[in-house]
Amino acid sequence: MQVLDTSGLKCPLPVLKAKRAIKNVNPGEHLKVIATDPGALKDFKHFCSATGDTLESAIEEDNVLTFVIRKK
Repeated sequence: MQVLDTSGLKCPLPVLKAKRAIKNVNPGEHLKVIATDPGALKDFKHFCSATGDTLESAIEEDNVLTFVIRKK
């Protein structure tokens, strides 16, 4: 699983970096994104809806969001 740490970046940078990173992920494989921007949850839900990729999990712990996205 590829991991992308976007901690400290504000919207829309976490999603833009994820969009670039997921190009290097094979279909069916996962990209894990770590973010601290509170708006990232809404952004990643929209991103996956638009791309057809699957947001398999979104966990918030101590103001850190961790997303696991499965590429379509």
